[in-house]
Amino acid sequence: MDCYTANWNPLGDSAFYRKYELYSMDWDLQEELRDCLVAAASYGGPIALLRNPWKKEKAASIRPVLEIYSASGVPLASLLWKSGPVVSLGWSAEEELLCVQEDGVVLVYGLHGDFRRHFSMGNEVLQNRVLDARIFHTEFGSGVAILTGAHRFTLSANVGDLKLRRMPEVPGLQSAPSCWTTLCQDRVAHILLAVGPDLYLLDHAACSAVTLPGLAPGVSSFLQMAVSFTYRHLALFTDTGYIWMGTASLKEKLCEFNCNIRAPPKQMVWCSRPRSKERAVVVAWERRLMVVGDAPESIQFVLDEDSYLVPELDGVRIFSRSTHEFLHEVPVASEEIFKIASMAPGALLLEAQKEYEKESQKADEYLREIQELGQLTQAVQQCIEAAGHEHWPDMQKSLLRAASFGKCFLDRFPPDSFVRMCQDLRVLNAVRDYHIGIPLTYSQYKQLTIQVLLDRLVLRRLYPLAIQICEYLRLPEVQGVSRILAHWACYKVQQKDVSDEDVARAINQKLGDTPGVSYSDIAARAYGCGRTELAIKLLEYEPRSGEQVPLLLKMKRSKLALSKAIESGDTDLVFTVLLHLKNELNRGDFFMTLRNQPMALSLYRQFCKHQELETLKDLYNQDDNHQELGSFHIRASYAAEERIEGRVAALQTAADAFYKAKNEFAAKATEDQMRLLRLQRRLEDELGGQFLDLSLHDTVTTLILGGQNKRAEQLARDFRIPDKRLWWLKLTALAHLEDWEELEKFSKSKKSPIGYLPFVEICMKQHNKYEAKKYASRVGPEQKVKALLLVGDVAQAADVAIEHRNEAEMSLVLSHCTGATDGATADKIQRARAQAQKK
Repeated sequence: MDCYTANWNPLGDSAFYRKYELYSMDWDLQEELRDCLVAAASYGGPIALLRNPWKKEKAASIRPVLEIYSASGVPLASLLWKSGPVVSLGWSAEEELLCVQEDGVVLVYGLHGDFRRHFSMGNEVLQNRVLDARIFHTEFGSGVAILTGAHRFTLSANVGDLKLRRMPEVPGLQSAPSCWTTLCQDRVAHILLAVGPDLYLLDHAACSAVTLPGLAPGVSSFLQMAVSFTYRHLALFTDTGYIWMGTASLKEKLCEFNCNIRAPPKQMVWCSRPRSKERAVVVAWERRLMVVGDAPESIQFVLDEDSYLVPELDGVRIFSRSTHEFLHEVPVASEEIFKIASMAPGALLLEAQKEYEKESQKADEYLREIQELGQLTQAVQQCIEAAGHEHWPDMQKSLLRAASFGKCFLDRFPPDSFVRMCQDLRVLNAVRDYHIGIPLTYSQYKQLTIQVLLDRLVLRRLYPLAIQICEYLRLPEVQGVSRILAHWACYKVQQKDVSDEDVARAINQKLGDTPGVSYSDIAARAYGCGRTELAIKLLEYEPRSGEQVPLLLKMKRSKLALSKAIESGDTDLVFTVLLHLKNELNRGDFFMTLRNQPMALSLYRQFCKHQELETLKDLYNQDDNHQELGSFHIRASYAAEERIEGRVAALQTAADAFYKAKNEFAAKATEDQMRLLRLQRRLEDELGGQFLDLSLHDTVTTLILGGQNKRAEQLARDFRIPDKRLWWLKLTALAHLEDWEELEKFSKSKKSPIGYLPFVEICMKQHNKYEAKKYASRVGPEQKVKALLLVGDVAQAADVAIEHRNEAEMSLVLSHCTGATDGATADKIQRARAQAQKK
């Protein structure tokens, strides 16, 4: 344990800081870091170097080289810079490299040097040029802040949703500020800048001077500023060698330290641990590194090489040409277990486990001591927690063995925390490997979440490792393996040295029917890469036609899209393709395409019936479909034309079409309609009133109601209306007029072809029982009972039924008998029934 704490350095009485090596860097840097623009992403992210920048006079004619490395120094990308002079580099939260040029254009590159997009910071920045720039992170995303040559600030809080804000002008500012930084307060980005001894805070509305509480006197200039990783704390380095530390709101001072060095530092960053009360700042000069906090003494390290500091959630990464190290505050659990002469329960449990392995009885003594104090559960938890904060696998195993040993003597210790820590450490050790190069700490891993870590592995194209982690952690397929395979497939389609057939086959063999994978998304990526044929092949594996068709239309493969839409049976999808084809093809080609697809043609006809009647007529003409063409002209005669001559002409055209279709019935019916229309117009001219567009029956009825009985009879003869139908029409019309005298004459004009029961029914419907009785006596024997019942003569109906000896008729009469009034009639029927049964 003594050796293990050899690299621990105390800062005051309550905290230790340690620095250990993450990687031995094997990158072949030709120049010092000081001669490059450097940007390193947080959470163990990649490092970008822009070699030979324009500020070097000796290499003004040589194009710079942009290189991207993993945190372990493994090359990821290298490209010759062909754009304008770059002022600053920075990484977004999505690990996209933002390159801020002197003209205010920001170029965005991927992790492998692939160009993503670009955007401008505005015309004012273009005119005045960029003096300095900062890439910062907020809860909304990654932002860019620009200092222009006019000493004005412009910023965007989220480069993903670019909204430029021009900050207020600083009064009397004639030169660039000595230092400045971005602050995030109340979800709004601010600029803090120093001009001589004065500090100014810029927000979207105003510029206000601010004063640091408790600042030592004699300050004439601020040389450096640093905001903590969480934007909660701020540190300023003054020309007197003092470092002021306080809250980012500038309302509270935490401490102040005199480092006795007045030279401006190269970098100054915060080094603090989540939920820790200790606050420390790391300051770097050319060959010296200093850790200062709320303590009279500082921790100092000698830098053998030019180094660069990367602030992290729980510490600081320090890399140079040869090494990559991590400096952080020793976590409480580790401190209690490993500090010299510690009697913490975790320390005793670790010793007990070691003695147990030696088969020493001291193991029992240590274990009894912990149990007597009732701290065995706490000891196990301490060992589990400390294991998470250790970087080296051997120490992790030692602590986890101690925890496992202690668990054996506990009855009800929940295993979840132990199992979860083992899983987390296995994942962390895998991504910390030199070839992967993501040196995450346990705290960073928990803050980042497993989903984001998987996304970052996918960005690095480490698909096998990402899949192994998903399977090991048993993540749901949609969130894990399926999503990663989809990303792999999207990358696979970009490999243009492999044939379309081979790529499509490889993707299908790997993906199969994996849930959550959309072949249409992969095909869209292939189409975006200019591989249309590959996209079509991939769409063959897409089971959802609704996903296939839109992409096929986008690729201008409309006929194939139509076939897929028809196969799906989704009429809405077919209509979508048809309308697209209609706008894309000329009329002749469009119709020819439809002729080869009967279902599509049928659906398009339905559409045309409601939307484009002329197109429908053209379709029928093209197909020589005379039957439908005739029907079309009949509908047209009623729909649009108001003049009788036009309507008759349309009907004549329909009749001709029906004759061509050899449908003589429809042709004759159409001709009859033409005759009826002409007759109706003549009746309107002669008699007035409304006849046009009435049916033949309604026309006859209207004539009868108007007293034109002879005309009605003539019309019936002309159109060969059967006698039965004419009698019904006339009977109904006369009863409606209540012309009972004319109705009686009509009934006696000749023998009724419909009988006389309809006369009874019509009269009763008009509530005229008197007239109904006249016709009841004339009803034939087979309907006599029904007629008598209609007029309410139950007794006579009973006599007729008994006379006919008809069981059904007697039952009908009985159903109309009421208790008091028709009792005798009911008895009479019952006696007749009894006599009939005896016989």
